[in-house]
Amino acid sequence: MTTNERPVGELHNPVMLGRTLELLAPALAEPGATVVDCTLGLGGHSEALLATFPSVRLIGLDRDTAALELAGERLARYADRATLVHAVYDELPQVLARLEVPRVQGVLFDLGVSSLQLDEADRGFAYAQDAPLDMRMDQTKGLSAAEVLNTYAPGDLVRILRSYGEEKQARRIVEAIVREREKEPFTRSARLVEVIREALPQAAKRTGGNPAKRTFQALRIEVNGELTVLERALPAALDALVVGGRMAVLAYHSLEDRLVKQLFAAGSRNTAPAGLPVVPEQYQPRLRLLTRGAELPTDEEIARNRRAAPARLRAVQRIREAP
Repeated sequence: MTTNERPVGELHNPVMLGRTLELLAPALAEPGATVVDCTLGLGGHSEALLATFPSVRLIGLDRDTAALELAGERLARYADRATLVHAVYDELPQVLARLEVPRVQGVLFDLGVSSLQLDEADRGFAYAQDAPLDMRMDQTKGLSAAEVLNTYAPGDLVRILRSYGEEKQARRIVEAIVREREKEPFTRSARLVEVIREALPQAAKRTGGNPAKRTFQALRIEVNGELTVLERALPAALDALVVGGRMAVLAYHSLEDRLVKQLFAAGSRNTAPAGLPVVPEQYQPRLRLLTRGAELPTDEEIARNRRAAPARLRAVQRIREAP
């Protein structure tokens, strides 16, 4: 049971669930198939995978120990077919080696912040409620958002806000943060939101939703090394797929989606030098795109679950071994 005593199934509506299952289904229909949920969270997608494919074996990864515990409760009825592992998703090769699973038929990534992390006030992910500035997905290690704010050099903070938050007012916000941290270190999210709000010109406050949104995104990505980890994890997951295996990725902001798009596009092109009359096998594409661009949630789903709104779904099938 969660801290607010709601059943775990009520805390998480898995995004684009039907379409995700449809895209993975051809690879998971055969007996003995293994699927990896690289971002287990509260187990919504994993529960549906186990229920839909009665012979599938699931390996679920998450760096958040609280999420692992709650997902374990949700998936208890499938305990004989589900292995849950405390790991970051770029550790997939080591996890598979430890479990003696050489290759898998399916991989799912549901990126970004989980419902648990957004809804538990003491995690500090949500700018809409006051909380300690933590933002670590794994609270057992690493720097918190408060430590980043209070110790990073101004130039590094500007770089983070620009690169990871695409914040046009990064320098103005950082100047205000540096002034304020000299008076008193940052510890809670409400103070950071107020400092950001006061630092921005009126025109910037009128567009783009909450003015703290981009700064909070940037801090979260920095604290958890999200893009660096994703850059390692995506190619490793593709390498783990058997020929015919499928991978689906749900991304929630343009930086994540760009990495996915570029990797999938590169794998689906031939790499032969220009002008060859016949393309040798080693230059042939190793991936087939299963989605035309990024697929979006329907208006009906967004109405049911507002957190689905920014989702972008892409999927590929591995069609040959790497050269």
